[in-house]
Amino acid sequence: MTEWKNGIAKITLPTPFPVGDVNVFLIKAERLTLVDAGTNNDESWAAFVKQLNDLHLTPNDIEQVIITHHHPDHVGLLAYFPESVEVYGHHLNQPWLTATETFIEDNEMFFERTLAEFGVSTEFLALKHEFRRTTKYFCNRVLTGHLAEGDTAPGLNGWKILETPGHASSHIGLLRESDGLFVGGDLLLPHISPNPILEPPLSRELDRPKPQLELNASLKKLTQYPIQTVLPGHGDEINDVVPLIEKRLSRQHERAMLVKKWLQAEDLTVFEVCQRLFPHIYERELILTLSETAAQIDYLLSLQEITMINKEFPYRYRAN
Repeated sequence: MTEWKNGIAKITLPTPFPVGDVNVFLIKAERLTLVDAGTNNDESWAAFVKQLNDLHLTPNDIEQVIITHHHPDHVGLLAYFPESVEVYGHHLNQPWLTATETFIEDNEMFFERTLAEFGVSTEFLALKHEFRRTTKYFCNRVLTGHLAEGDTAPGLNGWKILETPGHASSHIGLLRESDGLFVGGDLLLPHISPNPILEPPLSRELDRPKPQLELNASLKKLTQYPIQTVLPGHGDEINDVVPLIEKRLSRQHERAMLVKKWLQAEDLTVFEVCQRLFPHIYERELILTLSETAAQIDYLLSLQEITMINKEFPYRYRAN
């Protein structure tokens, strides 16, 4: 039974993705605010309406939506809301929410180049179309307004916006300063580390983002605030916030050091490292596992623990 707790109600919705169910949150404030929206399909919408009914509410009662990031399990249900409902988020959400043909083609060009750079076998090159295939779970929506570091969202006095990129370039969280409650999206999850998912740069002339470095910085940033509880996008609430952050950072460093050990023995491409890190799942979840693998390479390069040893595709790496 969905219920209110400390002015917030957690609604859990099904998704078609490996991560499983997603949490969205209702906040009682000057405006009844929904933080995040599930996947764009009828099953998710039906579950959403049912849990609203448990609270004696309907979708028409929701006055605004804030999205923590642009991934489809967090924005898709916006397609079911009328245009009159205001939607706020980081400005980097916008190209993903409208997903023009030009944007999709740029995304495909980026992944075609990246797969070649990583040395991915030609049998997997069709994965450059992965985003196009998932657009059915997104929505087509224009943000009413943008939220950035330090902002207070309309109708949410006492809630501060923190920019927390890494899992997504558009990622933000909402901190209630009165009691240290943080609605965190997918920045910190109780049972798994969020994937630092590869994204194209803002323009073709720029290098791609380094999401693992951004994610680590965002996690360390959380420790600078008196956060008592994190309400995550997946799983149960988190109360041991700092120890879990330290655990996530330590585990990631250990994984990177394992990769360095392999690179001490032989020069490898990102794809070859990926096959070693994820021998049983890389074929069916290649974009996610490549993202996780590239994250370790980016991290090791930032520490000057490894070097890229050639200038032609596919790039190979060697431990220093």
